Amino acid sequence: MPTITEAKILILSTNGFEQSELEVPRDKLREAGATVHVATPDGAAITGWDDKDWGREASADVAIGDVTLADYDAVVLPGGQINPDILRTNEEAVDLIRKAYNDGKTVAAICHAPWLLVEAGVLKGRKATSYPSIRTDVENAGAHWEDSEVVTDQGLITSRNPGDLDAFVSKIIEEIEEGTHERKAA
Repeated sequence: MPTITEAKILILSTNGFEQSELEVPRDKLREAGATVHVATPDGAAITGWDDKDWGREASADVAIGDVTLADYDAVVLPGGQINPDILRTNEEAVDLIRKAYNDGKTVAAICHAPWLLVEAGVLKGRKATSYPSIRTDVENAGAHWEDSEVVTDQGLITSRNPGDLDAFVSKIIEEIEEGTHERKAA
């Protein structure tokens, strides 16, 4: 079981991420002592969405196709409408999420990012939450949806919106420190 100061965390994102949903986890997890890398489709910087317009740029550390998943303890998926909608059509991204889940790693998705969990086929029989507008998608994927700031099911973490970020980040730290998650079939 790694402590957060020994942990390596991968944030998987592309253009149109909800500004706070990438920056807050990235910055708070780094402040807690974790090594945090951002992976983008081509390894180039990406631009966020902040309220009603394009936001700030986030630098990237690696291209999704160049990620060695064994190097990481967790995968974090920021939301926003644009980012997960684009990434769910990226086979490499979806495969990486599925593999992280199947390997028992902590997988955390906020807001619209559970769309990626739907695409990866990992929600059946699991408890989850999301932004309310994708509740039906999450339920249709077989999840037991609940309206809570953070929902955890065997290392799978979901939250609803930017107002849940403190609970989301705290739960990521807790689940990483629990170690690999044995996921029984739901």
